[in-house]
Amino acid sequence: MSTGTQQTAGFFRGRTIGELGEQLRTEELRCVDLVEAALTAIDALDGEVNAFVTVDAAGARRAAEKADAELADGLDRGPLHGIPVAVKDIIDVAGARTTMGSAHFAENVSTSDAACVQRLREAGAVIIGKTTTHEFAFGPTGDRAHNGASRNPHDTGRMSGGSSGGSGAAVAAGMVPLALGTDTGGSVRIPASLCGVAGFKPAHGAVPTDGVFPLSRTLDHIGVLAGTASDCRLGYRVLAGLRPMPRRERGSEVDIGWIPPELLHPTDARVAELAREALRADGLDVREVRPRGLDGMVRAFGAIQFSEAHAVHAERVADSPELFTDDVLAILRLAGETAGWQYVRALTERDDWRAAVSDLLAEVELLAMPTTCVVAPEVDQREVDVNGAPTSVRSPLIGLTRPWNLAGAPAVSVPAGTVDGLPVGLQLVGRPGQEDLLFAVAERVSR
Repeated sequence: MSTGTQQTAGFFRGRTIGELGEQLRTEELRCVDLVEAALTAIDALDGEVNAFVTVDAAGARRAAEKADAELADGLDRGPLHGIPVAVKDIIDVAGARTTMGSAHFAENVSTSDAACVQRLREAGAVIIGKTTTHEFAFGPTGDRAHNGASRNPHDTGRMSGGSSGGSGAAVAAGMVPLALGTDTGGSVRIPASLCGVAGFKPAHGAVPTDGVFPLSRTLDHIGVLAGTASDCRLGYRVLAGLRPMPRRERGSEVDIGWIPPELLHPTDARVAELAREALRADGLDVREVRPRGLDGMVRAFGAIQFSEAHAVHAERVADSPELFTDDVLAILRLAGETAGWQYVRALTERDDWRAAVSDLLAEVELLAMPTTCVVAPEVDQREVDVNGAPTSVRSPLIGLTRPWNLAGAPAVSVPAGTVDGLPVGLQLVGRPGQEDLLFAVAERVSR
């Protein structure tokens, strides 16, 4: 049983970016006030949550002062102007450590900003610090990092999820209203689901990955976590280099295909029912659909991720294995056993899966299923029970998210309620180019 505690929420819990922006522009708040609120919340809460690796208080204060001066001079950079943002610790921020959650890079200091961070700064956002990542972003639990486990603010004895666990925990605890993550097999959506916030993975290639340490280039995505799907939309449009646009509402005629989660992975029946009920409660038209090619999808994802991850780390595994956490070293060694022919075949199976998803999204507008198969396991737990059957903790966390990385499709997780007092996520998947519809429906069904 978990022995953790529930955390008191920081300033940003329950406050949207739109509301904060309105208060800035009516001078009810200043940008420096938001930074001080973030720093106060981090100071009060992060000792138990461990969401942050590095906090740049001085840099954030300078950026906030500049943002206030610009607003006073009539320069408004858009919805993120003056908003504190946290950045996952595999993404470069100039002058800050980027450790990748690993002893291999414990003292590594970035000399320039990643492209996505540059876009945030150009939009007036204030970088507050770097968040805990599962070592080298290679794990869905968030509790294997050189700086320790990030923990779930709903119960600090529970996992935050990974690999963007610090970003999910920072938003859920109200330390920041927006955080950057990366997502290779679910690493934005998993912590969003387990921590009870919104998390969005764009279409593959929609946000540049320059300056982001790779896990699997074929599958890597930059994503965002926030309190609401609408706030994720604001962050996404900045990262994708898109101009701000008014939010568009969509009626109940949206055609949604429900994928029975057990087709993808055994799922806690209570989690599955709660996720589907979130759609029913909103009166949406939902019908069951069944994708083809699931066996090939699973093979392709594993072969591509393992081959590409081992290619990044082969020398480190050979020369300095003692610097890895045990979990990540073990999976990298397993990854090294993937044969070249398996990788080549996987690329064809990936194309087959993308075609199958495209066909499915020609029949319905959105796909829906839970985000994870279980609620947050306990920190360091390595086996979970799913409907009476024990399984490794990794597979029920990524089983429902990894298909959409392989497909390269945009996907969002939003809160659907709780089971045993722990958050459950509902996942929606859409067509590239139809992100506004995805966000509109996600905002409607969020609980």
